[in-house]
Amino acid sequence: MEVRLKPELQARVDRAAKENNSGPAEYVQQLVEHYVDHDVWFREQVKKGLDQLDRGEFLTHEEMGVRIEQMFRS
Repeated sequence: MEVRLKPELQARVDRAAKENNSGPAEYVQQLVEHYVDHDVWFREQVKKGLDQLDRGEFLTHEEMGVRIEQMFRS
């Protein structure tokens, strides 16, 4: 795969890669891996939350307010 970056973005990548003691291609590879890993994790968390909502496992606004008040009293 080949990716072309706008010159100003390429310059930013070059600077960041240098600061991280890596080459631009290696730096971009690390960024993409991190982004994809985070995206997978985020989508899993959203699905878990939606599944909990479907099962009725949630707190109402009022219940959450009570919990917050209790936290600050402790």
